[in-house]
Amino acid sequence: QVQLVESGGGLVQAGGSLRLSCAASGRTFSSYAMGWFRQAPGKEREFVATVNWNGGSTYSADSVKGRFTASRDNAKNMVSLEMNSLKPEDTAVYFCAAGEYSVMDYQYDYWGPGTQVTVSS
Repeated sequence: QVQLVESGGGLVQAGGSLRLSCAASGRTFSSYAMGWFRQAPGKEREFVATVNWNGGSTYSADSVKGRFTASRDNAKNMVSLEMNSLKPEDTAVYFCAAGEYSVMDYQYDYWGPGTQVTVSS
């Protein structure tokens, strides 16, 4: 079992930056890949980025590539999403999830409650 809680969301102007964090509890955290997903109002949940079990591999959606970076610190049971050059279309609830190294949400077994990110124009 892994419990996840996101933090760091908020309101930011376009072009600004935010750093989301996801705190994990559970002894098996380091055995999971960690993904970030987001869901905007009226839209389907979409993949943002993922990082493998040891942080050695990452993959990001084309829409955020070059702007967002996922990383993890297994010693602290933490995963982060550094978001730069934010755009209004990045506005969404952001979720972290633990599971397989994948872009598909059904391959993640554990989910946090989410944190709101709002980017104003």
